[in-house]
Amino acid sequence: MKALFNLTFASFLFFSACQNKISETDYTDWSHYGGPEDGSRYSSLAQITRENVAQLEVAWTYNTGDATERSQIQCQPIVVNGLLYGSTPSLDVFAINAATGDEVWRFDPFEVLGGENSWAGTNRGVSYWEDGDDKRILFGAGNWLMAVDAGNGEPILSFGDQGKVDLRKELDSDREDFLIVANAPGVVYGDLLIIGMRLSEGLDAAPGHIRAYNIRTGKREWIFHTIPQEGELGYDTWNPATIKQIGGANNWAGMTVDQKRGIVFVPTGSATYDFWGGYRKGDNLYANSLIALNAQTGKRIWHFQGVHHDIWDRDFPANPNLIRIQKEGKWIDAVAQISKQGLTYVFDRETGEPVWPIIETEVTQSVMPGEHSSPTQPIPTFPEPFMNMVFGEKDILNLKPEWEADIRSQLEGAIYGDTWAPPHPEKSLVLFPGMDGGGEWGGASFDPTTQTLYVNANQIPWIIGMKPNADFESVGKSVYTNFCGNCHGLARKGNPPAIPSLLGLKERYSYDSLDHLLRKGRGAMPAFDHISSENRKVLLEYLLDKAPKGDDKQEMESDSSQLFPRYYMDGYKKLVTKEGLYGSSPPWGLLTAINMNTGKKKWQVTLGEIDSLSAQGFDPTGTENYGGPVVTAGGILFIAATKDEKIRAFDKDTGEILWEAKLPASGHATPAVYEMNGKQYLVIACGGGKGTKSGDAYVAFALPE
Repeated sequence: MKALFNLTFASFLFFSACQNKISETDYTDWSHYGGPEDGSRYSSLAQITRENVAQLEVAWTYNTGDATERSQIQCQPIVVNGLLYGSTPSLDVFAINAATGDEVWRFDPFEVLGGENSWAGTNRGVSYWEDGDDKRILFGAGNWLMAVDAGNGEPILSFGDQGKVDLRKELDSDREDFLIVANAPGVVYGDLLIIGMRLSEGLDAAPGHIRAYNIRTGKREWIFHTIPQEGELGYDTWNPATIKQIGGANNWAGMTVDQKRGIVFVPTGSATYDFWGGYRKGDNLYANSLIALNAQTGKRIWHFQGVHHDIWDRDFPANPNLIRIQKEGKWIDAVAQISKQGLTYVFDRETGEPVWPIIETEVTQSVMPGEHSSPTQPIPTFPEPFMNMVFGEKDILNLKPEWEADIRSQLEGAIYGDTWAPPHPEKSLVLFPGMDGGGEWGGASFDPTTQTLYVNANQIPWIIGMKPNADFESVGKSVYTNFCGNCHGLARKGNPPAIPSLLGLKERYSYDSLDHLLRKGRGAMPAFDHISSENRKVLLEYLLDKAPKGDDKQEMESDSSQLFPRYYMDGYKKLVTKEGLYGSSPPWGLLTAINMNTGKKKWQVTLGEIDSLSAQGFDPTGTENYGGPVVTAGGILFIAATKDEKIRAFDKDTGEILWEAKLPASGHATPAVYEMNGKQYLVIACGGGKGTKSGDAYVAFALPE
């Protein structure tokens, strides 16, 4: 049996006397990613109640004016000193009057970074720090960490290099040509900003090390190696021959700091390559882990690994919640981590001891050539899962016979009915929960007055296949598969509308214009300026159907340290009908309340509606959802997230819908709740995307005067 956690206190000191000590969490505050500093997404404001929530109306709308095709806003704004801070689809950062929505300042980071707005991914929020009159907003723009004055938006020139720090540097690596995106805001502890990053999904990925920067100077103060170096704990869980060439094990989901104890809790994702791990034999610490670090020094206190040797892309997808619960008459300060698997893992914050037993359970073993999957995976006995855990025969879409027949035809010869079934060299595999969860980056909310955790989930099957590297017909296809195949598929057909087809590009692009797009990125597509010029050339020729085929056996130009998997996944694809309906029976979106004193579900309801199906007489099916909930002392749980472009209020005790409003675009973000001038506001970023129309609005709701 594997150890579920590993604990060392030799170098750990509690910082009870330091400047970071706090007495009580301020639940009227919304100045952190996750609302209060404990990441609870809970507000003690109670002006909006069950009785009056139906009276909510739009108080103000702020339009950013920079939405583009397939752009998004995933930002959960913060509110400090009367100003609401957030980001736009093109990643401008702004401050607006939180009572009126009037713009105070707006900063375009790419004016500082060299003009043109090259791809920088998404931005899910900003961080605030102050010391006397020195007040700063810190945020990510692509591979840059930047600091601006919170009052006027001007760059803090004393921070790093004229207001910016390049996150590609100081990774304790021989390389700096990585794809890095600082998508989730860092967390503040004293004068430190602790931050992770989003990385490439291929074997060109950077190591996902966690770093802390001095907020005053931009200097790197500490680093924690999530892929251990020789002599460090966990090094023996990797293949020493290839460990320096493996990337990932990164924190892209955000973190949470226990300010009183001086502990930062860091969830991580999988190591690369996600779906074939032949180069990384072993459990691969600290991938797919919740890591408790000394926030001042970066020293490990304890860790728990949720997936050993991940080959399913089952990252921990959200920053954890700091919770206080009562079990068997004893109060426990705990940390709760939701997962893509639909499971919640709960630990004592100081020791890492599981609050409920976690059992190493035997799972199906891989038959992929060169693969060495883990014989067991850790399954918590409680809390209860917040979604179905298996997609089986009884779960196949059955709303109409023709839809069921369509899905069954796609399932012929496929593997399904096993949550932990590994990818197969010859058969398609249904991944359920899918690669977007289960739980996702919106995270969970926790009511400290009732010890209830609220979490939304996607209940949608995905289907993947594996293709051998040896099947490549050209060098161009080899390069394409390594850098583009995961998203657009080996046949270049994509998954419209979210992921476009790359067939017929020669009709729309010249060599130069496609080269520009490849280097700069656009929308959800990352920039690939880190690819060598030789590899970019053969990739462009392949995409424009100009590449030589057949017996072309020339060697790819690449760094000698670059690895290429023996097998590739053939594209991110949901199991859907020709009409685009998900291949499982509804509900496709869920909202669940869990009593964290007992670990048992209190209620579970469908989240979202597809109007075309409702018009045909079907009950609300739920929809795919991205973004999380917030809960309030007024008895309300607010959530947008759904693809039907609505925001809703639920009774937090029963799950009953009390109010809903149409948004200008889907609110694929987490709301914020705050008070200004005696009035309570609810605000949501309406950026759309994810297959829905894009938007540019932040919409605030309040009760009428």
